[in-house]
Amino acid sequence: MLEPNKASRLPTTGIRRDRRKFYLILGVLVLLLPILFIYCLCVGKYPVTPGESLRILYGVATGATRDWTPLTESVVVGLRLPRILASMMVGGSLAISGATYQGIFKNPLVSPDFLGVSAGASIGAASAILLSLSATYIQLFAFCGGLVAVIATVTIPRLMRSESHIMLVLSGIIVGGLMSSIMGYIRYVADPTSQLAAITYWTMGSFSYIRMEAMLPILPVILIPLLLLLRLSWWIDILSLGEQEAKSLGANVQGTRYLAVACATLLTASSVCISGTIGWVGLVIPHFGRMLVGPSNPRLLPIAFLIGAIFLLVVDTVTRTITTAEMPISILTGLIGAPFYALLLYRQRKRLQ
Repeated sequence: MLEPNKASRLPTTGIRRDRRKFYLILGVLVLLLPILFIYCLCVGKYPVTPGESLRILYGVATGATRDWTPLTESVVVGLRLPRILASMMVGGSLAISGATYQGIFKNPLVSPDFLGVSAGASIGAASAILLSLSATYIQLFAFCGGLVAVIATVTIPRLMRSESHIMLVLSGIIVGGLMSSIMGYIRYVADPTSQLAAITYWTMGSFSYIRMEAMLPILPVILIPLLLLLRLSWWIDILSLGEQEAKSLGANVQGTRYLAVACATLLTASSVCISGTIGWVGLVIPHFGRMLVGPSNPRLLPIAFLIGAIFLLVVDTVTRTITTAEMPISILTGLIGAPFYALLLYRQRKRLQ
């Protein structure tokens, strides 16, 4: 048997080891993200050197003397910089939303679009395309459509006077099915020569038409829920213990749950209105984060955000460079996410049984 003083040191040693592992992984990801940022800024059909890219960013930010061509500045600042920032924000937002949903509902199969957010946002964007509106209105309609879908999903359990989160999930399935039918009708009446192609391409996800001026108004709607979820991460862990245990520890179960769901929903709706529907990121990335740092949400949420940002940044760069015509993002995320998720289920098959 272990001596009492040695036995008492074992939990402390394990906690310190886990903490060092977390900070090591966090440091690696924090260093990797800016490196990939610079690399993705340089690659493409019009290659730019890293030094020139950094000089252009510094020159545009400070107004320094410009010794580069207007075309190079347009490619780096006008085209690549907005879509790189957008891909990082969307990837991180979808990943942290998925981790939050999975923690709140204690279900590893839950993804950010299960409340009907993505389907509602797709209908809003498709309606704007059908009305031949500009890109700004497409984003606005998409955001409003996602919020309407969530309001409908949350209202159904209240009408049935049920506080069960299982009922909320079932309501999301109902609303999602309804939205899919409406989307089918929109596609049916859309002009096949112009509108149908735009609707289909938008619902498959793309950063092709991202502009900085259109992205800036959405930035606060992403940052505020993101910071709130990071602050709520400890309480999400408490909720995973069960309602009675959480209440005994002083948690406001219903208030915390609805606030976390509202923040995750805002992140999802904002992401969809920027890039369109992108699948698998919010479902797979949180599982990958748990493999690295465990299920504790104070550690999982920041790691999931960084991994999601890196993943979608790389995927977007591949889709715009691998072929002459740009590939929709959901194609590649599906090709990567589905096999990975199948492997994950295989490794956890005994626990799932």
